[in-house]
Amino acid sequence: MKRMIEIAEFVWRCTQCGREYARDAVRYLCPECGRGYRPGVPLPGVLEAVFDYPAIAERFVPRRPDWRLFTPMEPEHEPPYAVGNTPLVPAPRLAARLGWGEIWIKNDGLNPSGSLKDRASFLVAAEARRLGERTVVVASTGNAASATAAVCAAAGLEAVIFVPAAAPRAKLVQMVQHGARVIPVRGTYDDAFRLSLEYTAARGGLNRNTAYHPLTIEGKKTVGFEIFAQYGGQAPEAILVPVGDGVILAGVYKAFADLRAAGAIERLPRLVAVQAERSDAIHHYIATGEYRDAADPRTVADSISVRTPSNAELARRAVMESGGFSLTVSDAEILEAQSLLAATTGVFAEPAAAAVAAGLARVAVERRLDPAAPVVLLVTGHGLKDIDAAMTGLSLPEPIPPELEAVP
Repeated sequence: MKRMIEIAEFVWRCTQCGREYARDAVRYLCPECGRGYRPGVPLPGVLEAVFDYPAIAERFVPRRPDWRLFTPMEPEHEPPYAVGNTPLVPAPRLAARLGWGEIWIKNDGLNPSGSLKDRASFLVAAEARRLGERTVVVASTGNAASATAAVCAAAGLEAVIFVPAAAPRAKLVQMVQHGARVIPVRGTYDDAFRLSLEYTAARGGLNRNTAYHPLTIEGKKTVGFEIFAQYGGQAPEAILVPVGDGVILAGVYKAFADLRAAGAIERLPRLVAVQAERSDAIHHYIATGEYRDAADPRTVADSISVRTPSNAELARRAVMESGGFSLTVSDAEILEAQSLLAATTGVFAEPAAAAVAAGLARVAVERRLDPAAPVVLLVTGHGLKDIDAAMTGLSLPEPIPPELEAVP
């Protein structure tokens, strides 16, 4: 009989009212603050895992980190799917081009499905196995969907995916190839989000929607833990994060907040939220203190195209409490940065992921960070996710006869 491995003791805490709940007392939002929630506004009552940090402090060794101390999932429920441990690599040629001292790239496009979203899907699939659920439901612009499809294939679970019909073809191919039940929606991501909640309420399954299920934040925080470990057991000066719904940003913040609560670090890295100009709801909220939806979130960076970001509240908290800031970049800047990143680092990033390079180029001009300070660019998805976007402004070479004289 397989021995059950104990996990860290934790409770769910509402980030809005502070109420605490036992592990299986809640599944999605705070029952009080989330009461009567209807899609169309940022999520109320998002939950976060709170651990016994003094107990962790007694056992945690930064040089040999045991991340099980911060993990709300028994390993026996985890699917056989190799998530994480992506490289953190220096980018000296990009630094020279931008006039920056030290740039590091956390390349999460090297996860199995090609994006950081594997981290959250992995943990939610493990939760489905723990609970005996056979179906995982998700709404996504593409990456969370393809990640869910891949992880569910490994876990032996059914994936039901609601995705905007305009999602990049490469992502749709991934979902179908992994055997998911894909439901393209004639509408936006926000329409797909609403429909997925209606589906779960009527037909069951475990809903993986970002921030709606608190384990999505816990899954994404693992990228922050890896940055800490790979950067020598310390926090870099700043981390630039591409932002749509705000859950990756909240996850990175949660990692370093957990480490600080356990006494492993004294300060948080400054978090810089980078949004597309049209999909700017979180940036506007951070900059003005007043929330409003993005009026027209259409952007070449489909992975961060969101009218109503579900995790706006925690995203704003992450930036404000870390002493960071937010900014927006145009589609033209994103595509230019995608080419610059590929040409100087060998990292081919999808447009949403390349937004961080565009953001740093803007920061370098505006001097909003000390150019001598080391920064990390969180690259969240591989460029092969959306070849059509990369082809914008490019032309492929014409073929030549197989003769040396024809070589230009």
